[in-house]
Amino acid sequence: MTVVLDTAELPVGERMDAVYTAMLDAVAPCYVIHEGSEQCIHTRMEEWQFGRVRMLRTDSSGFRLVRTPRQSRQDTPPVIAVSVQSRTPGRHVQHATEQLVPPGGLMVADLSAPYDFSWSGQGRSHTVHVPLDRLGVSLDVVRRAMGNLAQSPLYHVVADHLRSLAADADRLADDSAALELGAATTELTRALLVSAGRDERQARAVVAETLLTRVRQYVRLHLTDPGLTPESIAAAHNISLRYLYKMCAQAGFSLHEWIIAERLRGARDELADTAPTGRTVAVVARRWGFTDPTHFGRRFRAEFGMTPGQWRRRAGGLG
Repeated sequence: MTVVLDTAELPVGERMDAVYTAMLDAVAPCYVIHEGSEQCIHTRMEEWQFGRVRMLRTDSSGFRLVRTPRQSRQDTPPVIAVSVQSRTPGRHVQHATEQLVPPGGLMVADLSAPYDFSWSGQGRSHTVHVPLDRLGVSLDVVRRAMGNLAQSPLYHVVADHLRSLAADADRLADDSAALELGAATTELTRALLVSAGRDERQARAVVAETLLTRVRQYVRLHLTDPGLTPESIAAAHNISLRYLYKMCAQAGFSLHEWIIAERLRGARDELADTAPTGRTVAVVARRWGFTDPTHFGRRFRAEFGMTPGQWRRRAGGLG
């Protein structure tokens, strides 16, 4: 986690300029209009990186951000922001569409275009920034989606995903799967925009692709969970077991074998860690879902061409 700004650490007379500079760097060139006097300004901004996706948490007293047409003509690469409001409602106006976002609600903004966003009182938002070129949709689709977000069946899926991401951001950003988590967030954003933008030609295929991405990410985050089973995966995504297997088969892989391969890679990486943990090979195997050490050793050797013990000694420079 990186603290972008904390006005509590600044003299009162420097807070207004500091908020403006932070918004300029973290969001886009815009004017910042504060609800109260400078001594009433309280803003803290934190950010996390998940591959090319950035999450920004803003806790702030009331303010208004106005990006003018002149500012939008600057050479700014298009970035799409997807936000979940907390504590207080937000108001967002862009492309002749006004969104009144309740606490827990979702909004989408094109940060390269003019906009007007505000909230009153002490508010909080969690926002992910995704470069448009990673989404594979046009700005026309984004603009159509803005006013129809709540009509998409993915509205609550994406809102829940962002809330979960924000609730455990420190741990998830440091996880080895952070890059894949950013990719999953990008795919969910893309699916939401296509669905809400009423691009029927792409919608069905995108939703299916996104579901598979979510399944893969869910599995990677639960590999050490002994309760991870095809049944638990299907239940977590509100689909039938039969549909889960069908989706994996259409993508050309066996769910069971893929989980084993991912667990083997996780065990391999842990065995390669030279920091002393006191864990035996058997303990590492159990942690990654292999209750039978003999079976683990056989699968490990078939996958990597050596036994777990040989791999550990080689990683430690002992042979």
